[in-house]
Amino acid sequence: MRRLTGIAAALAAAVVLAFAGSASATSPHFVRASASGPNTAGQLVVSFKEAGLGDNQLIAYLASADGSATYACINGGDRHPQATNKESFSGPVTARGTFRSGKNGSISQSLTLNPPGPGDFTCPPGQRRILADVSYTNVAITDTTNDVTEGIPGTFSRVFFAL
Repeated sequence: MRRLTGIAAALAAAVVLAFAGSASATSPHFVRASASGPNTAGQLVVSFKEAGLGDNQLIAYLASADGSATYACINGGDRHPQATNKESFSGPVTARGTFRSGKNGSISQSLTLNPPGPGDFTCPPGQRRILADVSYTNVAITDTTNDVTEGIPGTFSRVFFAL
């Protein structure tokens, strides 16, 4: 009888430990999230670390922001003619990625957001289109697998060519 009680106690302890281990692996949360840039290509790099994922889990992410970009035409003398040959574009920008968690149940990665595109904006012959400025607001990273979002406060902007 004593042996049966000992086995039952050992099994109960094993079950408790198993549930305790899985419970700690099911509390996904962002440890940090930041954004840097825009870089020389006008891109914003969103970096993050998420923990509480469990080991060897495949997690999908979405970086998002409201982006605004101005494109302009520049002549051969690197000047912007005083005409209306510039156009601004704005709207949501996103980047997706899927990463696998390590043995520590966390993921440290980054995703890169591109500025809104110039659409069908073109320049007349002898001029080239450039990205004059770019700005990002309402930046966030979302773990779409576990529905966890972390906002990144601030406005991230860069002027490449003063118009």
